[in-house]
Amino acid sequence: MITRNYKIANKVVEVTSIHAEVHKYCADYLTDDQADYSVTTTQADIDFEREKSAREDEIEGIPIRHFSDSYLEELAVYRKIAEQMISYDTILFHGSVVAVDDVGYLFTAKSGTGKSTHTRLWREYFGDWAVMVNDDKPLLKITDSGVIVYGTPYNGKHRLGSNISVPLKAICILTRDTDNHIEPITRNQAYTMLLQQVYRPADMLKMAKTLELVDRLADSVKLYRLGCNMDISAAKIAYEGMK
Repeated sequence: MITRNYKIANKVVEVTSIHAEVHKYCADYLTDDQADYSVTTTQADIDFEREKSAREDEIEGIPIRHFSDSYLEELAVYRKIAEQMISYDTILFHGSVVAVDDVGYLFTAKSGTGKSTHTRLWREYFGDWAVMVNDDKPLLKITDSGVIVYGTPYNGKHRLGSNISVPLKAICILTRDTDNHIEPITRNQAYTMLLQQVYRPADMLKMAKTLELVDRLADSVKLYRLGCNMDISAAKIAYEGMK
């Protein structure tokens, strides 16, 4: 077993794992600070991730993928971190976050819609002015004065992200369309997608707290829907519609 401490979303987690790959994955977040909480993975956690992945592949009608134990342990570690973070008013959210002028914009959508493609357009359009915070699974801390979005080691297959935090200005739900257009939407219009994209724990008490945090999230940031055709002008239209 290998143990290291990492500072993620302003909390220090002591991670004890079987495989060294977990610690290579999280290396940019290494710290010597005292842990706020700890997580430990076992072979049973790895087996759970393998069974979950196989069930999802079966539901989607695709050939069952075969992952290494070390990769599945990385997923197990983040699942445990996400469950602990709920106690700190922080939730894991599936989306791609880009920051401009130190303010974050989160894009979310059904899988395959083009979240990462859209934030790539922002980086092309704005150049160094745009900074990737996290391309896949950022952590959102819900506070009385707004929402803070944190980069994490779990930043997608292309490893696009930064060990930074910025205030979150808006959440934008992406849809494919022939023309680029953006409009504000209500919390009721956004709520189903917010629930689908947040990590939902099996524990009932933690799930109740998660629902409370999603409610606060929906009331704390501006919400939009963007129809886009993946032309670079989509980035300009999205930014001007939300800034």
